Amino acid sequence: MPGFPAPTPTPQGPTYEGRRLHHPDEDVVDQGASFDLQTLLSRRRMLGVLGIGAGTAFLAACGAGSSDGGQSSSATSSTAAGSIDEIPDETAGPYPGDGSNGPDVLEESGIVRRDITKSLSGGSAVAGVPLTVTLNLTDIANSAPYKDAAVYVWHCDAKGQYSMYSSGVENETFLRGVQVADAQGSVTFTSIFPGCYQGRWPHIHFEVYPAVGDITDHTKAVATSQIALPQDVCTTVYRLSDYTGSASNLAGVTLATDTVFSDDSAKLQLATMTGSAGAGYTATLAVGVDTRTTPTAGSMPSGGPGGGGTPPGSGPR
Repeated sequence: MPGFPAPTPTPQGPTYEGRRLHHPDEDVVDQGASFDLQTLLSRRRMLGVLGIGAGTAFLAACGAGSSDGGQSSSATSSTAAGSIDEIPDETAGPYPGDGSNGPDVLEESGIVRRDITKSLSGGSAVAGVPLTVTLNLTDIANSAPYKDAAVYVWHCDAKGQYSMYSSGVENETFLRGVQVADAQGSVTFTSIFPGCYQGRWPHIHFEVYPAVGDITDHTKAVATSQIALPQDVCTTVYRLSDYTGSASNLAGVTLATDTVFSDDSAKLQLATMTGSAGAGYTATLAVGVDTRTTPTAGSMPSGGPGGGGTPPGSGPR
């Protein structure tokens, strides 16, 4: 991008303006729309101090190249002139573990953590393809990164089981955790790729709270939604032995028929994926949160509790 310095090498990987690149092997201009949005916002703040308008030239330059290199699948949230669409509200389903239907992991010590592959009590990490999940939050009301927001993420394991609920893992708390958004509005979790159970497209749940002090009250969530995972990556992962049954379950559902994503085929919820089954994947999603609107999530969608589907060892999903 004209006028942009080269990324700064660090032990954790290349950075630009103190932020790690979403795609380390690509140029700054090829980091995706959510990274461009954060750069635009920081430039606007700088130009505002100088009394200069941001203009449209910057946006044009950002749009000059935005492809993902290597093995990737992408669906980018709609952005225009520094705006981002609000993430759709979705059901938390019957397995949230947030106290809304009984079990409450958000009251537990240690729930604020990056690595969610183990239960809070310890033990072995759950089996599966490594997955890094990064959500980049924008505070739509203030057109700025949603810093200090707390994000609670949870999903099923490779077998389709939910800790705290599925038979045999009721006393486990794996694949559940909270992170607090940094100054750029980003949170990152270390997890595994979820399996696909009958009746649902592969997905990851999340809730957004204004601050970490709010997580013990599920009614304070300002957004509840789900991340959809791209079909080509799912097909690759589900060939592996840890994911027995997932391939056949995936064959029975599409984004257009899924009871949660069917409204728009997950237009704003389909993650950008990079990586490989051998080395692990990274899923990235831009999440717009508008605190001026009233959250509508919590009620079950049509098609049965939680949107239909049956994880192994549990009741209707």
